[in-house]
Amino acid sequence: MFTTAIARARLAPRRCYAQRATALLAFATFAVWLPRHYTLGVNVTASLPVRFFVIHRGERPQRGQYVALRWTGGGPYPAGALFIKILAGVPGDVVRCQAHRFFVNDTLMGVAKTVARSGAPLVPGPTGILPNGHYYVNAPHPDSLDSRYALTGWPTDAQIVGRAYALF
Repeated sequence: MFTTAIARARLAPRRCYAQRATALLAFATFAVWLPRHYTLGVNVTASLPVRFFVIHRGERPQRGQYVALRWTGGGPYPAGALFIKILAGVPGDVVRCQAHRFFVNDTLMGVAKTVARSGAPLVPGPTGILPNGHYYVNAPHPDSLDSRYALTGWPTDAQIVGRAYALF
């Protein structure tokens, strides 16, 4: 009995090291895996009612869900900036403009302004049937830089980072 207790006492530190090594390996694996699949996004403008998002890289959002995309450049934002919008139109949908009011499948998306708050002229975005690999993105704020404007246009599959989930 006494020798069994001594043997257990000698094995206890080894078990502790093994548990710590396993925990460290699990943490390291998670630390490498997490950034490849998820990232945080911050909406720096008032275009959406939510400011902070978790972005699931590679997950394709559906109509009405938040989408994270890379800005192609131009206007006040550098190329590669992360934008978060609402996916409002998918391939096959009809986009039309009537008196600066944009519609996707007869649902009003918003009114396109002719001049930005900075005074720069704004060119209306494209209209027609969304082709494969192209999307109409939108945000409810009247000053949102979305698909109502040529500067944004119809983002492509290549620009989409993934689905964004609102945090707060």
